[in-house]
Amino acid sequence: MHFSDDTVSGGVREQLFSLGDVPCVLWTPATPAAGPLILMGHGGGQHKKAPGMVARARRFVLDAGWSVVVADAPGHGDRPTDEHFDRRATELQARVEAGEDFALLMAGFHELVAARTVGEWRSVLDAVQALDHVGTGPVGYFGVSLGCGLGVPFVAAEPRVRAAVLGLGGGAANTEHAARISVPVQFLMQWDDERIPRADGLALFEAFGSAEKTLHANPGKHGELPRFEVDANVAFFRRHLVEG
Repeated sequence: MHFSDDTVSGGVREQLFSLGDVPCVLWTPATPAAGPLILMGHGGGQHKKAPGMVARARRFVLDAGWSVVVADAPGHGDRPTDEHFDRRATELQARVEAGEDFALLMAGFHELVAARTVGEWRSVLDAVQALDHVGTGPVGYFGVSLGCGLGVPFVAAEPRVRAAVLGLGGGAANTEHAARISVPVQFLMQWDDERIPRADGLALFEAFGSAEKTLHANPGKHGELPRFEVDANVAFFRRHLVEG
């Protein structure tokens, strides 16, 4: 675990670090307060410090006092070049442009990437929870779009995760993983999503094995998730990671 930067701004401490060749960022309260930790998965074409990720992380830290960690997915952000993933991504784009089913192709790509990220993210959790100012408190997961495609197999495999917010994803490749998830799930859908067919999103929600699962569906396209859903995310994690 190699730290490359450590700054404090507006009550939030930001630490950039790498674990092997995986670049990560950790946000914590400026005043140490070990408690819940949220691991977030970024969207496709984004990275660990994309504006939306930073804004959501600051809400979790400032409003609730939690810690947040994000790792760059393969082929994103500051990850070293990977010819295998780059080639697959180029092939995927060409097939999409040729008119093949976007959701089905993306589901297959997410499955390929998840074969690597599940293990990486579990190692990131190990490393971060070993820090005194984070500790081994309850863990939550947040991820939409790519963060959902990679998050479903991760949550299914990681017993430390006690609640998950997932969304903007479908069930083509993740139904089997979703069936193994038993923790509470809050699932976010855009009713007019141009990338994920409505039926695919509903199929994934239906597949979750959780006794408690809630569907939040809003009008709009894939990238138009309402800002007010962040309030619901905070309340959801507070109920299951703090009050529960």
